[in-house]
Amino acid sequence: MKDADIDYSDIPPLDKTFFTKATTAWPPSKTQLTIRLDADVLAWLKANGRGYQTRINRILRAAMECQPRRVTASPPSPSSKNPHRTPAPAPVR
Repeated sequence: MKDADIDYSDIPPLDKTFFTKATTAWPPSKTQLTIRLDADVLAWLKANGRGYQTRINRILRAAMECQPRRVTASPPSPSSKNPHRTPAPAPVR
């Protein structure tokens, strides 16, 4: 089939609204962080080979998307301290 044979008559013209919505970048940017996982959970994730970090992200995204959306204040900046976090114990010498 050639391009000239394609019928475009049922496709509506694109307007500014379409291009406004089309500017959203996907996938969202990633943030590097360190997490601690149980050894057996990590072994299970790694058992399927390379890409275990991507699998972790997909599992967490699926869990997030199953939750109802909540209206919250803007997220805290990365430099702000978590008031609920307990400080790490001092090293024993």
